[in-house]
Amino acid sequence: MADKPVTGPAVAVRRPQRADARRNFDALLEAAREAFAQHGTEASLEDIARRAGVGIGTLYRNFPTRQDLFESVYVGEVEELCRAAEDVAGLPPWEALAAWLRRFVTYAATKRAVYEALNRDSEMFRSCRVAMYAAGEPLLARAKEAGEVRPDIGFDDVLRMINAISAAAFADDAQRERVLEMALDGVRGGTRTNGRA
Repeated sequence: MADKPVTGPAVAVRRPQRADARRNFDALLEAAREAFAQHGTEASLEDIARRAGVGIGTLYRNFPTRQDLFESVYVGEVEELCRAAEDVAGLPPWEALAAWLRRFVTYAATKRAVYEALNRDSEMFRSCRVAMYAAGEPLLARAKEAGEVRPDIGFDDVLRMINAISAAAFADDAQRERVLEMALDGVRGGTRTNGRA
């Protein structure tokens, strides 16, 4: 059975056509992602423009409202998460799933930063959720079929676990990595040594 190609959310980030404008747009998204992760939704728009190396006028030209910026950052993260699923699809089943879940940790941190500002009843939010599940569920299914994952685990279970890890406070990145490794070991269960659980 051939895997379906992964597609992003039906609602996409609208990037400018000109190369220089697109570079500025992408720099603003990256700067906003970092600023929101550090300071939450109250991050200074002037600071975001400064981080991106552009003027505040360029920020407002691309994102007329703060809400536009929140939504574009969020949709951009989901698009990258979908691309990451495509990028890892050629890896062995467990490696593909683990690599994608590591990328999901980054997504969860950004989502947490802008979550309260998003309209969770909007078409944009629903579209992003559908795209994220379409990207990740096949990776879990393939790992299960290969006997690399506990058979009793659902995709929603795994996402909740990763979200919880992403929300926790850690002493440093090394501790976060250790906790993530322990969680991933739990997803695998006894499959590494005795085949299917």
